[in-house]
Amino acid sequence: MEASLRDRALCLVAGAALGSAATYLSYSLVTRRPSAAAGLPTAALGSASAAARATATVADFLKDDVLKEQFTRNVQFFGEDGQSRIASAFVVVVGLGGVGSHAAHLLMRSGVGKLRLIDFDQVTLSSLNRHAVATREDVGTPKATCLEKHFKQILPEADLEAVVEMYTAEREEELLGGPVRPDYVIDAIDNIDTKVALVAACHRRGLPVLSVAGAGAKADPTRLKFVDVSESSVDPLARALRQKLRKQYDIPGGIPVLLSTEKPRCKLVSMTDMEAGNPLDYQIVPNFRVRTIPVLGTTPALFGMAAAGYVLCALAGGSHAIEGEPIIRLNCVQYERALERLRERERSRYGSDDGVAVDLDDITFLLREVWRGFSARAADRVVAPGGDKGLMRATAHLTFTRWDASRPAMADNLVLLTAAEADAHD
Repeated sequence: MEASLRDRALCLVAGAALGSAATYLSYSLVTRRPSAAAGLPTAALGSASAAARATATVADFLKDDVLKEQFTRNVQFFGEDGQSRIASAFVVVVGLGGVGSHAAHLLMRSGVGKLRLIDFDQVTLSSLNRHAVATREDVGTPKATCLEKHFKQILPEADLEAVVEMYTAEREEELLGGPVRPDYVIDAIDNIDTKVALVAACHRRGLPVLSVAGAGAKADPTRLKFVDVSESSVDPLARALRQKLRKQYDIPGGIPVLLSTEKPRCKLVSMTDMEAGNPLDYQIVPNFRVRTIPVLGTTPALFGMAAAGYVLCALAGGSHAIEGEPIIRLNCVQYERALERLRERERSRYGSDDGVAVDLDDITFLLREVWRGFSARAADRVVAPGGDKGLMRATAHLTFTRWDASRPAMADNLVLLTAAEADAHD
């Protein structure tokens, strides 16, 4: 009996050992893939030779086993055509602090073909709470070259250009021009004059630009919105950008802005606190703000990643482009009056409002979500100065009317126009 039990135990142990060995062997075979990680021997790159690795570019991802594997999830999301457009794109990121470093980081990881990284500043200890990749070893080094160094470890094939200087109008041609035209520019600058100069230059050159507003003193990730600059009344930095673009460059809108509708949770660092410490701790730079804004590190990271996502989807093209949720807040009275104006129009043109086949919920959806408080014939959805305050939008000049007069006033047959436009349409 004891011998039998002993034999069974030995069999179980032997079976377990064989099973473990088989599992280890299978895992080793499955995971033995080419790798482009720095420091690995050439043999580990599979069929890709050392010479091929040295000359490979991100745009070759469909022909290169390593790059193709690295961008597998992107290809599954965007498709080969969309990812190819991203891989051939050239993006400029100006401002490489908490927001800009995260934006550039995700653009690089997502396979943007060429990145120009622009910032005059250096990595500091106090910036490590929000920087995308910097470590203590990087403190004192330029932010642009810091990103370049780390990015090369993640994606050696990346085409990176680190520019250690402040953007100025005098350097516009060198930073935004050149033989290759940028496909997109991300403005992650926190100085208003430099920000305005960059955005105005992009507008003049016809370069797509996304301007990112203030991330300091905020924490709520659910408040981030993509809006037109003409709608940017809730964020102080974005509001100043809107006003200066209009007054100095006659640019009323047409510039996408990423902002948070959250009110600041804390105030600027007091002058008393600053006088008690070393001014360098607050990163005082000539011509930049003297007082600093407290920053929760997660918020600029969210801004940066959202900005990268917006640009990536724009580069991929087609249905991938992001159109943010409407920022406007309309009250119940506006929806009720819009419905009543429709009924009055129906009675004046058709003798009764029996053809109105929509209710208040339909009007709410159409006015805010579909038309966003703009006439369907508005060439650009730009908020006119003086007519709107905060997040509110004036709608008294707009009315719904039938698109096809032969069909009832149903949700799929209503168009929002100004009163004059509606009269001309009918």
